[in-house]
Amino acid sequence: MAERPEDLNLPNAVVGRIIKEAIPEGVNVSKEARLAISKAASVFVLYATSCSNNFALKGKRKTISAQDVLNAMEEMEFEQFIDPLTSALEAFRKEMRGKKTAAEKKKKEKEAVNSSLEEGGTSGEKEESDEEVTYQGEENDGFIITVNDDNEEGEEVEEDVEEVEDG
Repeated sequence: MAERPEDLNLPNAVVGRIIKEAIPEGVNVSKEARLAISKAASVFVLYATSCSNNFALKGKRKTISAQDVLNAMEEMEFEQFIDPLTSALEAFRKEMRGKKTAAEKKKKEKEAVNSSLEEGGTSGEKEESDEEVTYQGEENDGFIITVNDDNEEGEEVEEDVEEVEDG
C-alpha cells in the first residue's frame, strides 16, 4: 500500500497529456483544474480497482481479471465505458496473439538452425526469402557457410565464409 497520499496520484505529465488530447485546440486549462482532474482520475482508478477487487474476491481469486473490471464498471453505473473497454481489450488480445505467434515462429526457426548446426551440416531454405544457406563441418572444427542469393539484377551471387579454430 502507498505510504503517502501523494503516492496514489497519477503522474501530472500523463494527466496533462490526456487533458490536452481530450479538449479542442485553443482551450486552456488552469493549473488548479489540472490538479483537480488529476485527483479525480486518481480517485476513479482507486474506486474502480476496489470494486474490481471485490469481484475477484467473490470469485475466490487474488488476481483481478478484465471481466472483474467490466463488472465493476457496471456496478459503478459506468455502463457507457463497457463497450469501448471491451473493444480495447479485444484489440489488445489480438495484438498479443500476433506477437506470441511471431515469437513462437522465430523461436522455431532459431531452433531449426541450431539443430542443423549441431548435426554437423545440413542445408535448408528460409521461408522468408530465396536465400539458400549451407552449413558444413563439425562443431569443434569450425564451420563453412555458403550463401546463395540473387543480387538486384536477378543474377545469382555466391559468398563463402570460412571460420576455423586457431590451433
